[in-house]
Amino acid sequence: MPPIPAAETILLTMRLAGSVPARAGRELQAQRVAAQTEARTAPDPAAAGRRAEKQFFAAFDKLLDAHTVGPDYLGREKLAELVAGELLMLEEQGLQVPGFVLLPGHLHAVLVLPAEAGLSLYKTIELLHQRTAAQARRLLRGQLPPEADFWHPGSHELPIQDEAELTRVQAYLRHHAARLGLPERFHAWPYVNE
Repeated sequence: MPPIPAAETILLTMRLAGSVPARAGRELQAQRVAAQTEARTAPDPAAAGRRAEKQFFAAFDKLLDAHTVGPDYLGREKLAELVAGELLMLEEQGLQVPGFVLLPGHLHAVLVLPAEAGLSLYKTIELLHQRTAAQARRLLRGQLPPEADFWHPGSHELPIQDEAELTRVQAYLRHHAARLGLPERFHAWPYVNE
């Protein structure tokens, strides 16, 4: 993966292992690759590539929101508090976290990378995966098989282009749980931070 430039704002999506049906995930990824390939030959490849990524994100999020398979560990209060706390701890590493939402099987977070170089977003996300997974295993004693992953490997990052898009993304996060008809506790911290 190419490095993400410093002082960039992204929308990060992380999901629990098994939270997307395998076949649907493969089909969505194939559509993404085809759209990216097609974008390279468009009159404005950068704009076409951006449009393809936004379409992928929308379809991917719809698939995650359907929550037809997989665990819902983030719907548990103690696990939600643990993950929310770890997200906020990213600020001690130099990232800003102006907003996030936790849903039963996945999370979205807006992250602002520091202007100075030196912080690896991918290493930071990998450590976030490891720390939260280790703590979750202790809380889930016996409910998560030892060989099972807590998080799906990797994450999805969508760069946020400007202040207007950031405002739209934050509104999307703020109202995400209500749109899904989730219980009231999902509409406020620790599930939503703004």
